[in-house]
Amino acid sequence: MPLKTNNLKFTINLKYLLILSIALLLVNVMSAQEIIQDEVKETTKKVDTVKSNFTAQKVDGVAAVVGDFIVLDSDVDKERAQIVAAGGSVENVTDCELLGSLLEKKLYAHHAIQDSIQVSDAEIRQEVDYQIQQFLQQTGNSMEKLLEFYKKEDEKSFRDEMFEINKNNQLAGKMQAKVVEEVDVTPDEVRIFFNKIPKDQRPTFGTELKVAQIVAEPKVSEAEKQKIIDRLAGFKADVVENGASFRSKVVLYGQDPGMKQSGYIYTLDRKRPQMAKEFRDTAFSLQEGEISDPFETEFGFHIIKLEKIRGQLYDVSHILLFPTVSNDAIKEAKERLEKIRKRIVDGDITFADAAREASDSKETRGDGGQLINPKTQDYKFDLTRMEPELYAQIQNLKDGEVSQVLTEQDRKGKVSFKLLMVTDRIDEHEADYARDYLKIRKQALNEKKIRTIEKWQSEKIFDTYIKISGKHRDCDFSGNWLKK
Repeated sequence: MPLKTNNLKFTINLKYLLILSIALLLVNVMSAQEIIQDEVKETTKKVDTVKSNFTAQKVDGVAAVVGDFIVLDSDVDKERAQIVAAGGSVENVTDCELLGSLLEKKLYAHHAIQDSIQVSDAEIRQEVDYQIQQFLQQTGNSMEKLLEFYKKEDEKSFRDEMFEINKNNQLAGKMQAKVVEEVDVTPDEVRIFFNKIPKDQRPTFGTELKVAQIVAEPKVSEAEKQKIIDRLAGFKADVVENGASFRSKVVLYGQDPGMKQSGYIYTLDRKRPQMAKEFRDTAFSLQEGEISDPFETEFGFHIIKLEKIRGQLYDVSHILLFPTVSNDAIKEAKERLEKIRKRIVDGDITFADAAREASDSKETRGDGGQLINPKTQDYKFDLTRMEPELYAQIQNLKDGEVSQVLTEQDRKGKVSFKLLMVTDRIDEHEADYARDYLKIRKQALNEKKIRTIEKWQSEKIFDTYIKISGKHRDCDFSGNWLKK
């Protein structure tokens, strides 16, 4: 299916979003997946026999067979439910389109096995452990509630099913990635792609801004830091020397609100970059039952107790304390930033040089204060997609104008001050090949990947045993699953 344009904006058909999105494969953690153990004909025959003997009872029949995999009628409903549960929309999406998506996944997984693509059982088990931990945090660490919610009789059957789902999803994902891994576009292909778009159908790109900041954070006194360190050291000594309960101290004194929500246990995975680096490094250096010395992160001061090691997973608890910032320190930070603003306005120093010299933001000061868009990882912010808070702060600024000193307070109550400046503005405009080359190249690459997937899928459908059963043969699939 070709790439479509709509109201000067490029859109991709939902069917191909389902093809291209590996993330959707991983979200679908509860859709049934089975590998046929016996001959397909025998399986179908058994299903038909059941139907003939129990005509009054609805039987979950086989909707389709793709290579060594089957798709049950109930899988279509589960696919729909899982997309909704993951926050997606299935409005105007038919059962036939969902079945087509499932057939594509099975085709990928089948040929991944044929191509000897390997996945690690150990890694899959770790992924299952991680997913179950995330589920448990949502059910108050109650496995009973979790099994009841997913209608499973015991934890083993739940883990076994999740293992098969994750394994097949990984196979499908790796096969999908392999199909397009070497797809690239040359500058000439990008130019041809752009020139093929009728002038009246070329996309319009919205207004984009580049924004820079200078941040001043109130300084915590060395005396206050030492006071917090001594207090945490006292907690550790009471547990180690007097047998006091670490958990009780977490409940009574800890200032991390996430601890209660997680059941006072965080599970860290050595292969996942969770928490601050100092926190991870300290946790992974401990032995089971050991409590760390006090240490500092950007969030405050901590001590950690390593509760349990499960392979690559570390169950930890911790006490977090926030140092108190004095009113004098808050006043000093604001006055410091006001003086910096005056120097910029008076022309004594540029905004970029002031950011490099005086900003307390480690992430932006090296780039002259330039903010990085977390969604695109570049300096440009689409005005229509900008975070509301940032938009409110810069909407009335002229290009090159320095904002007044702005006060910010995070959810922990930490106060900071900042200056903002719009350093560049690109107004809404029709796509221009030179100015918007990177955006156009991305669209050209997506179209080429879609064509590559279409070609691979068309060839593999003919090479693979595929059977569509019953009413599903009336579906108008985008792919030639019926081999007409």
